[in-house]
Amino acid sequence: MKMSVVYHSVSGNTRAMAEIIVQGMEQVEGVEARAFSIDAVDEDWLRESVCLVAGSPTYYASVSGAMKLFLEKLGKYGVAGKLGGAFATANYIHGGAELAMQTILDHMLVYGMMVYSGGGSRGKPVIHLGPQAVAGQLEETEETFRLYGQRMATKAAELFG
Repeated sequence: MKMSVVYHSVSGNTRAMAEIIVQGMEQVEGVEARAFSIDAVDEDWLRESVCLVAGSPTYYASVSGAMKLFLEKLGKYGVAGKLGGAFATANYIHGGAELAMQTILDHMLVYGMMVYSGGGSRGKPVIHLGPQAVAGQLEETEETFRLYGQRMATKAAELFG
């Protein structure tokens, strides 16, 4: 079962966290996951994926402009009915990562995706909208990102496996 993590990254922080989500996804039997920069998406892989997690750095309490453009064209990948999730990185703890994730999730909903995070139903750590990481403190949240990937893959396996 294929899964995709698509991200925009300038500093490398968002890319690093995308790769950790992929590690978590691949802990679930039968899952093949790949991370792609929005500049180098394997369009066939994304179309064949049952799950898409998108991630962005936080700019002005929202997604980057490049991620916004990607989200506006999300429908061309046939994402309706697939599982979707979000994550964000920020330079500051209160830099607006939640708003960036909400923007991603809103676009996914408009395109007919089923968004998921596990919320409080999966116990601690509670991940409501998606995981977020702060520059200079990435290592502190790696396990949460890995767990998020595993939770997304587990739910995708329940739905599509």
